[in-house]
Amino acid sequence: MIPGLKPKEATAIINSLVGGVVPKIGVQHITVGRSTEVEAFLQALNDVKNGHSMVKFWIGEYGSGKSFILHLLNTVALKQKFVVAQADFTPDNRLYSNDGKGRALYAAIMDNIAIQTMPEGGALPVLLEKWIEQMLLKTCQEHQIPMTAIRDAVHLPKIEANILATVNGITEVGGFDFALVIMKYYQGFIGGDDQLKRNALKWLKGEYHTKIEARQDLGVREYINDLNYYDMLKNWCKLFVSMGYNGFMINLDEAVNLYKIGTAAMREKNYEKILTIYNDCFQGKVSNLFLNIAGTLDFLENERRGLFSYQALKSRLETNRFETREIRDFAQPVIRLLPLDHNQIFVLLKTLKDIFEFNYSVSMTVTDEDILFFMEELFNKPGASEFLTPREVIRDFLSILSLLRQNPSLDKKQLFGNLVVHDERPNDLLLEDIEEL
Repeated sequence: MIPGLKPKEATAIINSLVGGVVPKIGVQHITVGRSTEVEAFLQALNDVKNGHSMVKFWIGEYGSGKSFILHLLNTVALKQKFVVAQADFTPDNRLYSNDGKGRALYAAIMDNIAIQTMPEGGALPVLLEKWIEQMLLKTCQEHQIPMTAIRDAVHLPKIEANILATVNGITEVGGFDFALVIMKYYQGFIGGDDQLKRNALKWLKGEYHTKIEARQDLGVREYINDLNYYDMLKNWCKLFVSMGYNGFMINLDEAVNLYKIGTAAMREKNYEKILTIYNDCFQGKVSNLFLNIAGTLDFLENERRGLFSYQALKSRLETNRFETREIRDFAQPVIRLLPLDHNQIFVLLKTLKDIFEFNYSVSMTVTDEDILFFMEELFNKPGASEFLTPREVIRDFLSILSLLRQNPSLDKKQLFGNLVVHDERPNDLLLEDIEEL
């Protein structure tokens, strides 16, 4: 039995891992071999809590645990009273764009806002209403109005003035429209106008595509777009801190999609945006912001297409030359994720067997010796040393458990003998020698 494991977490873990993805909840129960990384992350989180900002790059090969570590960081940060959000880079979600792809990344981030009581995302309306309640209390205290009377229409101008003054006081670029839309959300909230609330939320989440739409629905001059979305993220960070949260952590996965951008000029613009954010964080231009980016070794080190192709980033992100496999420096911006060793994988598989049994309320006849035999068979297969990833090991193990649960008479050793190692690396990466468009 896994201490503290909830049925919902067990189901999420099993279903997600069988599907080859990382579960959104419960990852702390399957954390093996990452204690030093987590300890270093906690120290960095404490620095951000104290007003600093941070950018970390989590680098590893396909299936090495990059997505897992980001979900684990989410869990840790939520417990430390951070607002967290996660999004993936895709061909349509980028840091820099002139055709809506930057705004699309912002929208994905805002759609996945999470807090400890809502770890799976969708927490933005809850946060807004929490902040509005704080504004109501503040107005009551300043004007000596009873809480029972603060929602009366006569007090609306005082509350709106407080909202505008507070938001304008903590925001910078785009602060006026940002404050105005939050006030519109308040008006919908206090007046029971659900459509006004939806329109305001649509604007705040970056879902308007033109100024005309935004002006018609909300009377604002601007909308969140490719040029200003980063400023809006900084505004949100300040607003979250003003609510009492310790900071805003954003995790961006699948950074290989920046590496795969076909044109060198557009790729460079995206790397330039990374440099801007990096400099803002480490030069103290922004507070309480923590950005994690996960990508492959090529995304980092490839000198033609990766971050190292941009000299200003290469000079900042080169690994501590005194670091070795045994002596790690987790304080540097780049954290290289080493693969789990066989002992760690054994512990992980034992844990997954316990979770599987808990999820299905069964007792499997799979012993420790069976798990060792499974590992021996798998790791001795042709291609295992080159292609085998923790993701494939986990998926194969859970697939066999699933078959045995439904067909108890099956021969375990025969199933283990039928294991095959596949090359899971994507075959659509652009080769270095392809001519730039």
